Amino acid sequence: MKKLTKVKRYLVLGILFFLPVAFLLMLYPAKHNYEPLDVVNEKVIDITAFRSDRGEPLLLKDHITVLGFLGKSPLDHMIAASNLKELVYDKFKGFKTFQLVIVVPEGTEEEVEALKKEINTYEDLKYWHYAFASEGEIKMLYHSLKADVNLEADLSLDEVFIIDKDLNQRGRIDGRDERAVENNKPAFGVYAYNAIKVAEIKNMMSDDVRILFTEYRQKRKGKFDDSNTRRANEINKKHE
Repeated sequence: MKKLTKVKRYLVLGILFFLPVAFLLMLYPAKHNYEPLDVVNEKVIDITAFRSDRGEPLLLKDHITVLGFLGKSPLDHMIAASNLKELVYDKFKGFKTFQLVIVVPEGTEEEVEALKKEINTYEDLKYWHYAFASEGEIKMLYHSLKADVNLEADLSLDEVFIIDKDLNQRGRIDGRDERAVENNKPAFGVYAYNAIKVAEIKNMMSDDVRILFTEYRQKRKGKFDDSNTRRANEINKKHE
């Protein structure tokens, strides 16, 4: 009986030891199947001429940026701003080079201050910037982005964009999930993310930003094989 108990004890210990090892071995091939976030558009113009609410130089270059447009009435888009704060900013604010930039027209300074009071609560959102510009400058920036939605007449948009350190717009050439692929649903591109839709921001966009940070981390370690150029060329050809 003692011998049997001893065998059982060793068996349990063996399982407890090898189970984590087996789990890690299962994850290992996944690293080699890592897919970077697609470049869906190149040469997004920078915002050097825009004025920051903090009075500091503000650039997209060399940052991982979530870029949004709140238009002439920023307070009307408080739901979108709150979603971005809670589901994106709070999650990535600790990452180096991350920033969230909201573009607004000149003349909306008072509304922006009111919006800050609503969403900043008890903290200073130092990686959250408002960029003021003329209507022409805002339209020029927007037209340098790839989008399947139009900027509203008040220069606002529910969708937000991911811009990488090299002024490339990131997204998904094929936005289908595994089930949609299995069911042969038609492919579609994801160029922006709807800030009103909680599930889209919380799941798809947050995952895509995380993937982009992983890409840059792997680049620093010299472990990244960039296949984005080929995919970018493919999607550009489809939309010529």
